[in-house]
Amino acid sequence: MNNPIIITDSNIATEKSLYEADFYQWAIHNAKLLRQGRFTEIDVENVAEEIEDMGRNNKRELASRLALLIMHLLKWQYQPKRRSRSWKATINIQRKEIERLLKISPSLKYNIEEVAYEEFITAKRMFEDQTGISQNILPKPCPYIFEQLSDYDFWPE
Repeated sequence: MNNPIIITDSNIATEKSLYEADFYQWAIHNAKLLRQGRFTEIDVENVAEEIEDMGRNNKRELASRLALLIMHLLKWQYQPKRRSRSWKATINIQRKEIERLLKISPSLKYNIEEVAYEEFITAKRMFEDQTGISQNILPKPCPYIFEQLSDYDFWPE
């Protein structure tokens, strides 16, 4: 079993090897360096990469939640006899989580209609996989605008 790398002032592993060997320890170490103002010792390239990746993760989460929301709204609209509290709960959870994401990262709302349009393609595939109904019966562009997607009172008929 490999021993974890422990950082002390007397035995600091190179940042590159620590980043690759123990991400958590690397993150704690670089956060400590930042707080102490020891900027020349920070693994700048990897810190910058990780910060960018955090932003991409939020964007991916938004896209994934939009696809799931749209897919459930399609199921709601195209399978009215199968509507359930579970579908309604999933729709509202996705709306709440999208709202949360946009609150902590408001710039994600920029071009959200385009993101919804792109995720509509994914949602149509998911719809077909889950329902067995051909996605060809669905409209070409996303039938819902973002205001509808985020409106807790919007339920397509």
